[in-house]
Amino acid sequence: MNAVHDSMARQGLVRPQDGRMIAGVCAGLARRFGLDPWIARLLFVLILFVVPGSQILIYPVLWFVMPAEKPAWAPTATPPASY
Repeated sequence: MNAVHDSMARQGLVRPQDGRMIAGVCAGLARRFGLDPWIARLLFVLILFVVPGSQILIYPVLWFVMPAEKPAWAPTATPPASY
């Protein structure tokens, strides 16, 4: 599974920490393709009308497959202080 996450991260498909509504799938797709997140969400809903039920399968799969963006402030391992 790490290979899939790494591949998607290299392509810029990550679920961002900011701008999420549910899991960040639409926000991640919007960022990757240079769209506003609301436009991506609207397109996602419009596709629901064209192919009913498809998003019920696609969204959870993308949620599982797309890696979460790592926070910029991620703490690094620091050695314990010696007293």
